[in-house]
Amino acid sequence: MLRRTPQQARSKARVALLLDAAERVLVRDGVAALTTSRVAAEAGVSVGSLYQYLPDRGAIVDALAATYLTRLEGLMDAYVQAAAAERWSDPVGVLIDGFAEIYRSGDGFRALWFASGLTEQTRAADRAHKRRMADGVRRILLVLDLARENPALTATCEAAVLAADAVVQEAFRRDPNGDPDLLAEAKRMLRAYVTP
Repeated sequence: MLRRTPQQARSKARVALLLDAAERVLVRDGVAALTTSRVAAEAGVSVGSLYQYLPDRGAIVDALAATYLTRLEGLMDAYVQAAAAERWSDPVGVLIDGFAEIYRSGDGFRALWFASGLTEQTRAADRAHKRRMADGVRRILLVLDLARENPALTATCEAAVLAADAVVQEAFRRDPNGDPDLLAEAKRMLRAYVTP
């Protein structure tokens, strides 16, 4: 996590520069290379400047993870609005395809999530993130009139997100473009589970 939260535009730009540099190091050389000296050199700043915001590898990992999770949650919010406006006939297909594209295009995201260097803070943030994503699925099912609000719906959506996450990750571990058979199976499984 960031040592201090930037308030001014210049400080925010500095943190963005540092995280962009960290992502380049991550993609090129892996999580083990995310040292403060490597990231500072990649960003073209002094280590002392980096320390103001990112004091160690754990902070760098946590900050990168937070950036990725925030993007995913923003995408889910956009999907909730789109589902209501467009009245999707296949919400599972739209969601699996949309999030699979994040894996396809997100080299840093894949490099971080498939590594063994996640901190406990990042794991906790990911668990909370999955609950927020499940709430997005719940809202989509409700706006499409595919479910009625009831006490079991939250648990159903959480189970669906956890299952989809595991299958999609495995699909991208097998193939950088996503194993098409596994992605198709994820859709088949979730359609049977969450839609009438």
